[in-house]
Amino acid sequence: MRILVLGSTGYLGAHVARRLGAVPGALVLGGGRSPAAEYVVDLASARPEQLAKTLVSAAPDTVINCAGATGGDAVTLAEVNVRGPAVLCAALREAAPAARLVHLGSAAEYGPGTPGTPVAESAATRPVGPYGATKLAGTALVTASGLDAVVLRVGNPVGPGAPSTGLPGRIAGLLRAAGPDPDAVLRLGDLSAHRDFVDVRDVARAVAYAVTAPGPLPGVLNIGGGRATPVRDLVRGLADRAGFRGRIEENAAGAAGSARSAEVSWQCSDITAAGRALGWRPVHTLDDALTALWEGGGVP
Repeated sequence: MRILVLGSTGYLGAHVARRLGAVPGALVLGGGRSPAAEYVVDLASARPEQLAKTLVSAAPDTVINCAGATGGDAVTLAEVNVRGPAVLCAALREAAPAARLVHLGSAAEYGPGTPGTPVAESAATRPVGPYGATKLAGTALVTASGLDAVVLRVGNPVGPGAPSTGLPGRIAGLLRAAGPDPDAVLRLGDLSAHRDFVDVRDVARAVAYAVTAPGPLPGVLNIGGGRATPVRDLVRGLADRAGFRGRIEENAAGAAGSARSAEVSWQCSDITAAGRALGWRPVHTLDDALTALWEGGGVP
């Protein structure tokens, strides 16, 4: 089985590629913007006919799209998160119409949740801000493509190798910089929001299950931890592992905060459908993920 992983050098993509490498009979091919990639692909700028030629060369049985933008202006987000899936689907229809497409979406597509009520795939989508809106548009393009495709809507990934562009990696970096100094102060924004954190290794396992699952799959499947956890608990969990002796100031003046946290105060995914369709459930706890992150592990 030939599996092309797009975005293979990113946080999710690297974990996915490593996990798929353990699948019996799988040949994992790396794709991405890096000149070092086996197949150099930039979904933000590639033409469908150009990408189709790359797909003919790679001859994949499955394509995993882990490429995506989480930050930047609306134009950048749209180029990667909307144009990218559109070009990929067009190229697949031309060059590899029988290949399965596994596309990584985001729980941000749902927008604000109702406290105490996990969100199922059938729920209304009301994304807040351009990131969630562009990810939702990408999902719509994939599910309407006519391909053998599934979108895995991923919660908030955390675990080994978490980058500083996300909250867990950023907090870990701040704690490493603070060290054991009892006078150190971490000035953070609002930590009251609840999020569905999922270990990145469980995300990679879900992708592997989606690759090998027989028959057509539902268009969208939630991949999350299945519980809402206060962001404050994540910060304190990392601080405990760091032996942090200083002070954490929440809602500190001048601290960088997230507008989305204020607008989406509670989020939790119903992961029942993924259990039915893939036989998947998370096996790592948030404690596992935080320990792996703090111990400095990269891709396992």
